[in-house]
Amino acid sequence: MGKTSRAGGESRRRPGAEWRAAAWAVRHPGSLAVPGAIGVGTAELGPAAVGTGAGTAAVVLGAWYRAHPDTFDRWVAPQLRSWRRRWWTYMGARWRRAMEDCELFTTHRKTGVDRFPRVLKVRAHSPTVDTVWVQLARGQSMRSFTDRVEELCAALNVERVGVEKVKPRVIGLIVQHSEPFTEIIDAPEMPADSDAVDLGSIYLGDDEYGGEWRESLTGNHWFVAGATGAGKNSIGWSLLRTLAPMLRDGLVRLWVCDPKQMEFAKLAPIAHRYAATGEDCADLIADYVTDLGEGQRRLAGRGKRKLSVSAENPINLLIADELGALLAYGDHARENRRNLALVGSQGRSSGHHMVGFVQEPTKDTVPVRDLFTVRVCLRLTAAGQVDGVLGEDARLRGALADEIPNVPETAGIGYVVRPRTRTPVRVRAAYVDDREIDQLVTFVRAGNPGRTNLEVVA
Repeated sequence: MGKTSRAGGESRRRPGAEWRAAAWAVRHPGSLAVPGAIGVGTAELGPAAVGTGAGTAAVVLGAWYRAHPDTFDRWVAPQLRSWRRRWWTYMGARWRRAMEDCELFTTHRKTGVDRFPRVLKVRAHSPTVDTVWVQLARGQSMRSFTDRVEELCAALNVERVGVEKVKPRVIGLIVQHSEPFTEIIDAPEMPADSDAVDLGSIYLGDDEYGGEWRESLTGNHWFVAGATGAGKNSIGWSLLRTLAPMLRDGLVRLWVCDPKQMEFAKLAPIAHRYAATGEDCADLIADYVTDLGEGQRRLAGRGKRKLSVSAENPINLLIADELGALLAYGDHARENRRNLALVGSQGRSSGHHMVGFVQEPTKDTVPVRDLFTVRVCLRLTAAGQVDGVLGEDARLRGALADEIPNVPETAGIGYVVRPRTRTPVRVRAAYVDDREIDQLVTFVRAGNPGRTNLEVVA
């Protein structure tokens, strides 16, 4: 009989191999269920029937993959990726070697047995990012991993690793395998006619799956957060290039608040209203709310609940750069907060939409951020800001916006979340240069040279 220590009642012996194997099987039922089902099927139906069934399933999945990429990538691909990466990267000898290389294990002081952190589950929501839930070994803390992030990246052969606390003794590793965006994306083409503009599908760039990144303006307000140089305004210019014929034909009216007097200054000749100083921006926002109320009364008088876009009833688009300057600083911050809250809560039905840009997306700086329905998170400076933009646990699910390098090559790269699954998707906005901005302004002015409704305040 083995000896037992007097302190704590801990035995010096390990559980038997058969019990360790049984515990492993209980934790991984699929490892037995799949081969067991194949074995039973082969015994009962014969190898030919099992082979035919497996071949048919493979053909169906292949056909689905080719015929309908959207649904396959949403429902099937994440499951297949998660299964493959769990068993290929985060299990068995590979995982153990990685933990040994990084010295992320502890040793039982009595038995001398090494204890390794255990992988609980793996979710590969996207082709480039995994979320790995890990149960820490006794004697470890989250800091054991945060202090060895660089070594862990090298051991796993990945770009970067983020660490989040899930619950006591369980952490989440957000593992980015590669950067899907290595080239600049060309600016969207301007449609020739207003009928060609689909307000429910505005092209903004590409996503990490190789598809187009599109967002709906219909019934939505957009919130774009990113540090200096993150590429926020490329999203605004891509939107405006798509709306160019509607701007030209008077179907969209622009209201622009540009406190920096730099990013959107070129819009002044084609905007319905343009303001730059704090006082003028406050007046513009107040007038925008007044116009919203008039639009609501017109719809109510006609017994309608939704705007039919026309030259007499255009869409009104408020572009607010530097929301922090408008809502948190200055003499008119309180007034602006109240007015933008009205726009966010009431403006969509009457066709009054707003697109806001901010560098510091905290609740104190942008108290109305929850009223924005479409949110884009580009490079940020703090991990806590990511969840504030994209929603709770967005970073844990893979939105490593604070890990995006602060270099020009990453401008326009960020994250959005899928509307249904709330899964973060890495995206990159198209780049609109000065020549293409001038082209937009020329295009709009050429179709409506009078611009009798133009009012610029600076």
